[in-house]
Amino acid sequence: MNSSSTELDESVRAELSALRDSIDNIDAAVVHMLAERFKCTQRVGRLKADHSLPAADPAREARQIARLRELAENAKLDPAFAEKLLTFVIAEVIRHHETIARGAADDHDPEPT
Repeated sequence: MNSSSTELDESVRAELSALRDSIDNIDAAVVHMLAERFKCTQRVGRLKADHSLPAADPAREARQIARLRELAENAKLDPAFAEKLLTFVIAEVIRHHETIARGAADDHDPEPT
């Protein structure tokens, strides 16, 4: 191996390392943003349970999917991927809301005698 190929290898490794560091930082930000989103949706779930509202809101979900697809297109991200991601997140939110609602219903059931 000559010195120019060694330098290239080192510069490629350095660039790869820097890019991976950026990816790791972005992944951490995504996780933290999802955690914040779920904190908000947990509050929504409690509010829905307290007022006997359904866990799912298909009209809102459809609006959110359309909105996210448009945001994805504008960001040069595959809208189908964005929709799959949001659909997955929404399913998890609904599952949380149903769990919260069951807990709220249990809290309102009279104690057995």
